[in-house]
Order: sequence, then C-alpha cells, then structure tokens
Amino acid sequence: MDWLAARERLGDAIFAPLAPALGRLPADRFPTHAELTALAAGITTSRGQPLRFIAPREHTDRERRYYELHIAATGEVETRPENWHDLFNALAWVTYPRAKARINAQHAALLEEGGDSEARNRGPERDALTLFDEGGVVVAARSPELLRLILEFEWKALFWDRRAELASSIRFFTFGHACYEQALEPYIGMVAKTVFVPVDELFFMLPMESQVSHADALVAAHFSSRAKFHSPKAMAPMPVLGVPGWHFAAQDEAFYDDPKHFRSKGARPAAA
Repeated sequence: MDWLAARERLGDAIFAPLAPALGRLPADRFPTHAELTALAAGITTSRGQPLRFIAPREHTDRERRYYELHIAATGEVETRPENWHDLFNALAWVTYPRAKARINAQHAALLEEGGDSEARNRGPERDALTLFDEGGVVVAARSPELLRLILEFEWKALFWDRRAELASSIRFFTFGHACYEQALEPYIGMVAKTVFVPVDELFFMLPMESQVSHADALVAAHFSSRAKFHSPKAMAPMPVLGVPGWHFAAQDEAFYDDPKHFRSKGARPAAA
C-alpha cells in the first residue's frame, strides 16, 4: 500500500496511539531517515545512546543475530526506506520510548548472557519479547472481571454483551509494529499477544496522548521482571479486530459469532 492510499486508513482507531507522531510526518510521502531521527529527539536506549534511524547495511549472519544488542549499544535502528513494517517500528519507538527501550535492554542482556547459543537459537524469554514487540496489544484495565473474560476466551461477552462497561473500564493500545502493518489491510484471524497493566478511574479522564504515555511507563515496568515474560504463554492471545472500532466492517452481534475469528478456549485453529 502506498503512502497516499494509506493516509485515510491511518486515521482509524487502531492507529490512535501513533496519531501525534503521524501528525509530524510529511503528508504526501514516506519520511526520510533524518526526519524519523528528528522525531525521536531525546529518546535514548537503556545504555544512554541517542536513537537514530539509519539505512540498512550488509551484515554477516552473526551480526544479524545480534541486531538488538547493536541497537542498545549504538542507538542505530536500521530502517528500510518506504517500508511499512520498519516505519511502524520507528513510530513505536517514538510512541512507547520507555517500553521499547526496556524490551531492547532485555534482549541485549539475554544475548550477552547466552552468547552465540542464544543468538542462534532464541530462547523462550526472547521469543516472548519478540512476539509482543511485533504483535502486542496493551490492555490497560481497572476491571479484573473483564480481564478474566480475555483469559477465558469469552469474546462475545467481552466485546458485545459488556461493550458499555468495556468503554469505561478498559483501553486497548496497539503496540506491535507488525500489528500496525497488518491493520492497513486487516483480515479475520489477526491475533495479538496481550500485556495487562492496572489503572484506576482517573486514567480514563486523561487525554489519549497522556493515556499512551502512562501505558508506556507501565509496560516498561512490566518488562523489567523476567518472570513476567518467561515464555510466550505468559501473554494471553486476543483477536485484534474484536476491539470496538478496530475493524472497518460492521461489528454487529453476528460478527462476534464468527468462530473463525473468535475461537473458544481449547478449540483448534482452523486448517489453512
């Protein structure tokens, strides 16, 4: 999808966390590396390196395996020009600077501890970090009962039957850059890994940008403990397009009865 074709879609609710950053980008073309770096002014890695978005270089296999460690040590994030996946990664750094830096720091620490063995064969902790970084959604909630519905795969009860309560008790924030890329051309079956963060009623009175900033700090704190991401199974899955307003199609009652998208707990995925 080219830039102009995507501009209208980028105004959809699923992209809301990126709105401030998107508003500072050129209206008619992909941003340059220099423009992305300027957008990230003041953001640093966990090791204090200023974030910079640069053109990709040729690498050996070993260098590619140590991608995250290179970012932590240098601040250089290789970004392919006119590439949605890499652009959304850059925008995620700008939108969630603390959480992205913490996830990157954990990758770097695990690589330093595990050496070439960890670099060649990613362990369950880095699997979990990668899955959330690529395809994660932050669930900021003040209702444990609604979170239980996610854990129990009670999708219709969550998204349809209790929609009014949902609006006042939970906020969903897209985090993963691959999730943003998929949302340009959404399809039934999009699933995200979730991180739950607790908030109080005052959180829901904040403007969106302040909510996102607060969620960023909470996610960074979540990933400070390895016990929270010991494996991908530590994060509950969620059908992305069930979130009210996150799909351009009609989200009526029949939509939430579709078993292809809203599987019950223990049901096997449909064959490809």
